[in-house]
Amino acid sequence: MLGWALGFLAIALLTALFGFGGIATASAGIAQILFYIFIALFVIGIIASMVRGRSPL
Repeated sequence: MLGWALGFLAIALLTALFGFGGIATASAGIAQILFYIFIALFVIGIIASMVRGRSPL
């Protein structure tokens, strides 16, 4: 999922470079949403592994 977020970030940067504001804004928004979802799942995974008594790494 982080790969998707980085991909949309790259698309947003490229479209911003070429001046397509609407596409850049949409891609940046999608990248931001995916990034927050990734962070939330990462934290949930860390907490779940701590509850089960395993090392998170």
